[in-house]
This record gives sequence, C-alpha cells and structure tokens, in this order.
Amino acid sequence: MKNLFSLLFLLFFGYLSAQSKTVETVYFEFDKYNLYNNQVQIIVDFIKRVDTTKVESIQIYGYCDDRGDNDYNYKLSDNRVKTVQDILTSNGFNKNKIVIIEGKGRVILTNDPFENLNETRSKNRRVDLFLVKKNSFGKGIYNSFQDNHKVGDRVYLDNILFPLGSSKLTEQSKLELDKISKIIQKQKNVQFEIKGHVCCTPSYYDDAIDKDSHERKLSLNRAKSVYKYLISKGINSLRMKYIGSGNKFPTGLGEALDRRVEFLIVKT
Repeated sequence: MKNLFSLLFLLFFGYLSAQSKTVETVYFEFDKYNLYNNQVQIIVDFIKRVDTTKVESIQIYGYCDDRGDNDYNYKLSDNRVKTVQDILTSNGFNKNKIVIIEGKGRVILTNDPFENLNETRSKNRRVDLFLVKKNSFGKGIYNSFQDNHKVGDRVYLDNILFPLGSSKLTEQSKLELDKISKIIQKQKNVQFEIKGHVCCTPSYYDDAIDKDSHERKLSLNRAKSVYKYLISKGINSLRMKYIGSGNKFPTGLGEALDRRVEFLIVKT
C-alpha cells in the first residue's frame, strides 16, 4: 500500500510539473511596476487566445533583479503582480480564476555577474503567468471535487493555501471549503483523508513549526484546520480524518503551492 501511495504521488507531481510551464511573461523597467504599452498588449493578447472554459485557475508570480534590499524588492515584486492582475481583470479575465498572486522578491545572481549582466537583470524584472487546466492532472487526480469519485482518487486544490508558518485558514480558503462542503453533503457515502503539507523546512526536520502553537506539527495543524472547518459546515467527523505529511512531498512549483492540503478518497 505504501508503494502504491508513493507511485500516486510521483504521478501526481509529474502531472503538476507538466502544468508548471510559463504560459506568458512580461518585463518591467528597473525599479518600476508600471508596464509599457507593448507589454500590456502581450497580456491583452494572452487573454484573447485563452479558452477560459478549459481553465481552472491562473497563478501570477512577480520578480525583481538583484539590486536593492529584500523588503523593498518583495514590495516591488508584489506591486508588479498587482499591475498584471489589474490588467487581466480590466480586460475581462474572471477574477475568481486568479487564485495565487505572489511577489517573490529579487532573483539572486548565481552565474558570473559580469557576463551579460544587464540582459540577465532585465529578464529577472518580470511577472510570470501560469495556467492550470481543468482536471488536467491525469486519471484519478483532480483539482476540483467531482460528482462521482472512486477510492484512491486525490483532489488537489490550489486555492486552499496557507500563510507561511501558519495553520489558519484564509478567507479565500474558507470560500473554497464552503463550496466543497456542499458537494460533500450530497455524497453521503464518501469518506476521505485530509493531508496537510509544509514548505521551507530543512531536510533534517519532518515538519515545520506552527508560529501560533509553537509546535513542530504545522502540516498536521493545517489538515486539522480544514477538518474542523468542515465539521462546522455540517460534515460528519466520522467521514474524515486528518494527517500531517510534513515536507515529504514538495510540488516543485514554489513555496506557496507547498503550503497546502489535499484530499484522498478512502471510501465511496
């Protein structure tokens, strides 16, 4: 059984990686978060060619070059992401499909900084857009709850994510769980495990510290938060249990997507 779960995880994250290719990138001038018209047009063209009926969500990540301090660059990269978000929504892109907007700060140079330095820096002053297609993760692996699940199905929800070091549910996560609870209420026989995950933990630790409880069981507490919220929405506790998976299964798609929960269907 353990080997089967390991195989499912490998398949799952293989499909996630297939979705991680940049769909579009736009570039900014040094120390700016407004875009020139030619870069705005790239986003407008992107919106026109995307079939939103086949898109589950979009993720937007912003970056800066290596100059300046960390705090300033995190704010600048966040402003760049918001600029792109505003252009998307003002041109008709469904704001509910924008599930992650995150400024990643500066990109530290790793190669010889004197070789093509200006070009490297210009490419780091950017925002990347990623699309996740509906139910595109492969057989038995979904990014939304279905009407008819089978035992072994996994549900990965990229808009139930947590702040760094926290097990508290965000308002966005609560809205998603409200939708899920209505679906689960209709599927009376379905039972499932809620699996919590963490990011950014040294390899010699299995889990991270919850900054509120000061316990090294953050992934467990995240799963427990979802469990308790679903109970508050009327889901019978006997239908579900929660498990902390620690840092064992990173997505490879960045820290934000590792601060997550998943659902494993164990009975239908």
